[in-house]
Amino acid sequence: MDFLTSFPQMDEDHLRALKKMIDEAFRGLTRAYGDSIEAFFNPLLHFLIFSEKMMTQTPWPIVLLVIGAIAWVASRSAKIVISTLLILLLIGYFGMWDDTMKTVSMILVCTILSIVLGIPIGVAMAKSRRTQQIINPILDVMQTMPSFVYLIPVVMLLGIGKVPGLIAVIIYAIPPIIRLTNLGIRLVDAEMLEAADAFGSSGWQKLKNVQLPLALPTIMAGINQTIMMALAMVVIASMIGVQGLGQPVLKAISNQYFTLGMFNGLAIVGVAIIFDRVSQAFGKRLQKHLEVIHG
Repeated sequence: MDFLTSFPQMDEDHLRALKKMIDEAFRGLTRAYGDSIEAFFNPLLHFLIFSEKMMTQTPWPIVLLVIGAIAWVASRSAKIVISTLLILLLIGYFGMWDDTMKTVSMILVCTILSIVLGIPIGVAMAKSRRTQQIINPILDVMQTMPSFVYLIPVVMLLGIGKVPGLIAVIIYAIPPIIRLTNLGIRLVDAEMLEAADAFGSSGWQKLKNVQLPLALPTIMAGINQTIMMALAMVVIASMIGVQGLGQPVLKAISNQYFTLGMFNGLAIVGVAIIFDRVSQAFGKRLQKHLEVIHG
């Protein structure tokens, strides 16, 4: 009966020895290659610092004009532009401008890196069933593992700071763009591919001229989801040194500052609304444009 009521477990001494062996191996890796790993990520740190300085040191009216222009080009909607500017003006009025710009710079860098890494991986998955079978379980783990768990190896390798936070955000946020790039390319009409073959297109030409353009609305949906997930990680990433709106929220949680937490939480929501509305409007415009081109 004892066998049925208590699950059979590894001997405690063996389990302790196994954990100790893994911990010592990881510590040995960080001691041996920690400096090389930090040097590898130095360009990323410089890119992040440059982006942050550009957002925080540029006069706020110029930032507003640039963001408003981007919103107009992407959406062609006066309503979206006006709501974007109003949200940013309210954020500035309540004294959260610098933290918001730091958060926006982090999200921009994260999104750019996610696009650069995610789209090629999604294309590789669409082109090869074997690659898809290998990468899908990795994406499942990335999406389901609690974010606090993969903060541990990142912090042990790189310490506390901007780069570990950025890597943690990317790990959490990149799966949607990979999955939706793969899906978008796989959903391209076979007749379009046959027509491209009939014109003698190479594999690269088919990808560049047919598959990626037709998959763009789906890819844009993936980018939208990546941005939303990156914003969801802002508070958690603040625990390992990422500056921005997450740090005041973390401070509010630790010290029970209700208004500080609410105001900065609402600022995060406002930034999320801006990114969401602008990217969705751009995706819809892109889809209509492609429908007109392809009849």
